Amino acid sequence: MLKQLLVLLIVPFILCSCVKHNVEEISFSSWGSITETSIINKLINDYEKQNPNIKINFIHIPQNYFQKIHLLFASSTAPDVIFINNLYLPVYASQLEDLTNFENLSDYYPQAVNALKYDGKLYAIPRDISNFVFYYNKEITGEINPDWNLCDFEKLIQAITTKQHFGVSFEEDVYWASPYTQTLGFDKGIKFYKNLEGKYAPTPAQTGSSTQAQMFLDRKLGLYLSGRWMFPKISETANFKYGIVTFPGTVTSDASGWAVSKQSKHKTEALKFVKYMSSKESIDYFTDTGLIVPARIDSSKKIKEHAFIDAISKSVPNHTDKNFNKTRDKLNKQLFK
Repeated sequence: MLKQLLVLLIVPFILCSCVKHNVEEISFSSWGSITETSIINKLINDYEKQNPNIKINFIHIPQNYFQKIHLLFASSTAPDVIFINNLYLPVYASQLEDLTNFENLSDYYPQAVNALKYDGKLYAIPRDISNFVFYYNKEITGEINPDWNLCDFEKLIQAITTKQHFGVSFEEDVYWASPYTQTLGFDKGIKFYKNLEGKYAPTPAQTGSSTQAQMFLDRKLGLYLSGRWMFPKISETANFKYGIVTFPGTVTSDASGWAVSKQSKHKTEALKFVKYMSSKESIDYFTDTGLIVPARIDSSKKIKEHAFIDAISKSVPNHTDKNFNKTRDKLNKQLFK
């Protein structure tokens, strides 16, 4: 009787120990604001409830993200799953798993998928797609016809530039000039873009310590070139009627998504987590917050501001190389400094 009692006490203990021992931990890194990380943590909690044998170690890197990822790769401690964008992907492509055969890629906008390819191989499953659009102050510009062209744009900013406000925003950066260079070609586009500064757009001296976004919110800009990432701030802060319209030409598509490290010792679990994060349910949750334009076609139906979706059809994937940042810095010094 005593032996039977001991067996009854010991067996549950052994079973519990085995369950605990079988829990696998995978690491996942991402940048993001407080709002974004709260979404990620919520999804992780739900995933762990659905998969009690998996523990997600979320590594939040709010600043100098890629510098720190670089150090983690160098020390062979790279996260199993890495949130990454197309601008930096070429630097790490050789250290990422090829996801070209990932299931249901037709569910995503091809511009987003192609932006996350390098040398013909897909290295990240897209979460979002990003294109430049114009936010505009209707009290200054009036309604803008979405079928406008660059000539219409030039006439408009000429008409609305006054002593009280500028026609359009301006950043001394070739990246922000990309819609103009994509539309007109690099040389003509850069010339067109640079001619805006001081004429229809503010110079650094005129901008002072303000950002272009703040100047727009302060009613000092008729048109503000930016992306979906500014939508929450503008929608919550603007105290005037505003609209959103596509750029009057061609823009590039950038994308962010989830990659799997070749260093990972838990590739099966890492891929399963990527499938969960890229599912319609998860992407719908991201989309509902207003933070992203989803790369999933089915989730994009939730976007009420059609300019963001219309911009995708006018875009081409933005392919960079390993020297993107060096080239960008070099061009900025040559063109703007």
